[in-house]
Amino acid sequence: MAVNKCIKYLLFLFNLLFWISGCIILGVSIYLKVSKDGNKITNEVVPGIDLLIAVGVIIMVLGFLGCCGAIKENRCLLLLFFIGLLVIFVLLLAAGILGAVGEDKSKEWIKTRFEKLLPLRDQDAGVQTDLQKLEEEGKCCGPINGPQDWGKTVPSSCNCKDTAQNCTLTDGRKVYSTPCIKFVTSFMEKHAVVALAIAFAVAVLMLFGMAFAMTLYCQIGKVNASSA
Repeated sequence: MAVNKCIKYLLFLFNLLFWISGCIILGVSIYLKVSKDGNKITNEVVPGIDLLIAVGVIIMVLGFLGCCGAIKENRCLLLLFFIGLLVIFVLLLAAGILGAVGEDKSKEWIKTRFEKLLPLRDQDAGVQTDLQKLEEEGKCCGPINGPQDWGKTVPSSCNCKDTAQNCTLTDGRKVYSTPCIKFVTSFMEKHAVVALAIAFAVAVLMLFGMAFAMTLYCQIGKVNASSA
């Protein structure tokens, strides 16, 4: 009895693609981490880059184990690969459930992070600059309460350049009245569906990977038993 070559090379190809995707995720996340244009405020409020780095490393390690286990027909490596995929699958499932039912907690968590920025006059120049970049991008002003978060000196980043947005008069000029917490919350809500869809697709791929790995694991065991 011989190991099914089709399953063996399908598993190898799956893990090769898995490893390459891990390299891409790791490379992009490291680039974003060290980028000089990174915004400290958004990194603090939406801490996804460190998670991406961890995911990239884990996927690379699992992909390597799967490739070696498949091509060398090593049961130990295949079992480690299967267990690793199973753990990540359970974590993805748990994260998806928590993300679906914990929307209110996420909003509260964002609010807590933004409250740490008040009063803005006590923040250093770097934090204030990052907030102004966020205001220009999100067409908002102030982290929680609007322009009044800036006190008497509202920066030019709050100037109402888009008349389609909600604006108010402050010191004789129009500024955005929407606080930036609404922009960040809306951003997370819009991308949550995409993130859940990607997680679901990855979970389906993992199911196939686990099925191939366990099938090959069992076939190798039968071959070893028959040749003993």
